Amino acid sequence: MILTIKPTVYIIAGPTAVGKTAVAVALAEQLQTEIISADSRQCFSELAIGVARPSREELAAVKHHFIADHSVAEDLNAGYFEQYALNQTTKILAQNKPVVMVGGTGLYIRAFREGIDPMPQIDPQVRQDIIDAYQKKGLVWLQAELKHKDPAFWAVAEQANPQRLMRALEVLLATGQSIMHFRTAQKKARDFDMVYIGLDMPMEQLTTRINARVDQMFADGLMQEAAAVIQYRHKPALQTVGYKEAFQLLDGSITEAEAMRLIKVHTRQYAKRQMTWFKKEAGIHWINMVDSSAATIAKAIQLNKY
Repeated sequence: MILTIKPTVYIIAGPTAVGKTAVAVALAEQLQTEIISADSRQCFSELAIGVARPSREELAAVKHHFIADHSVAEDLNAGYFEQYALNQTTKILAQNKPVVMVGGTGLYIRAFREGIDPMPQIDPQVRQDIIDAYQKKGLVWLQAELKHKDPAFWAVAEQANPQRLMRALEVLLATGQSIMHFRTAQKKARDFDMVYIGLDMPMEQLTTRINARVDQMFADGLMQEAAAVIQYRHKPALQTVGYKEAFQLLDGSITEAEAMRLIKVHTRQYAKRQMTWFKKEAGIHWINMVDSSAATIAKAIQLNKY
């Protein structure tokens, strides 16, 4: 029997600020290949500071895909990312090179690995009405709506993730059926192998890195960036940590000190939700980032010594 060796995609995941980008760049340099970002916000050209886009040096060192190549005016989702990433993967593999994927958007990575069920088309007005209601009434209202109207989804939902909750509610209101109705749980086969790596570090250390990153974002001009995209504040990409608080500061409803504090708190909470998601993923190999350089970790991944 002839064994066929499949090409490999290396997936680097983990919470925000853990150091995924540095490891991915080091790995891609060692493998002499390219990176596909699996971040639902870094793909937008208008967003850089608030999404911690890779530095100019990192972008120059390795070719990146799904970084600053779409407009925030576009509505992207996991289904779109699945097809985009598969297309880019095919092109890179055709050059006899492996692929490095990196990001913290768990649903995007799962869509790439396993496929995602097609969802119904939603009337934009339905989506906008839900966004408006969420902005006025908050997360507690959104949670109560799903808990009451779609208990099957609520039982398995990321209950503190407003984007996931709004998506479920819009499907319910538009179709009269739970989003669970459209999920078949049938995994799609891929014609390449995947090495799935999770990066981790103690929460105390991660919190220090998050706080330093937020301070740097303000120093680098987060508020100017937020002001430049405020007309898109209703878009899902901007209903997120960093921009939401920045818009409140621009509105005058909170002070700069309060905005910085809230972003740090909410980013820490987001990192915990990311870890909860990734810890549930099958086939992921965990590497502790403490006392190891990005290059050292990248070499361990390349040599399967993790």
